[in-house]
Amino acid sequence: MAPNVVATQFDASSKSDHELVALAAAGHAVAFEAIMRKNNRLLFRTARAIVKNDSEAEDVVQEAYLQAWRALAKFRVESKISTWLVRITVNEALGRLRRKHLNVIPLAIAMKDPSVSHSDSLSERTELEPENNAIQDQMRALIEKHIDALPDAFRVVFILRAIEELSVEEVAQSLDIPEATVRTRYFRARSLLRESIARHTDTALANAFGFDGLRCDRLVEGVLTRAADEGLIAPARE
Repeated sequence: MAPNVVATQFDASSKSDHELVALAAAGHAVAFEAIMRKNNRLLFRTARAIVKNDSEAEDVVQEAYLQAWRALAKFRVESKISTWLVRITVNEALGRLRRKHLNVIPLAIAMKDPSVSHSDSLSERTELEPENNAIQDQMRALIEKHIDALPDAFRVVFILRAIEELSVEEVAQSLDIPEATVRTRYFRARSLLRESIARHTDTALANAFGFDGLRCDRLVEGVLTRAADEGLIAPARE
């Protein structure tokens, strides 16, 4: 039976994670709210790395929190609450993909087997003027697109290590994989991401400051007209 919700107010910021868990298990909703606010970004990014959809990721996180809340009594005090929540989130996200009959075998296997290989191919907002904000948004969207293109197992490890800045040990515990696998996946993810973004950048650079079409015609016509005016060439015949 779920514990009765206690409405007592207290300063959650002064409590440790284990104290918050104990209070939440005793029915203090404020304590669990504090737990959620401390872990929302981590869990959303974890879910988003697997389901690759913002709305679906939010649903995953919500369900993961509810599962955690129901199982607070089973939480082991020697564990980190964030690690426990990440594991619940990963399982919920994978379960949703399975229910949709999508192929999640590569990710599921990679979480356990460091020998699994994947294809190596990859096909703080600043408070400045609106133009720079737009550029920041475009850059973020570009980076997110390339991260989404990473192989599943690499993508999850990369987000937890590079974006959430979890340690190798924390990622290994969260995903239940060896630390060596975390290092390998993270190194390969960074390499693939660099290669993918470099290809995109090279293409963009090749097309930068384009000068063809009407602009080219206009300049050529202007030079020819001035050359004719100065007698450098014969005037064009009407």
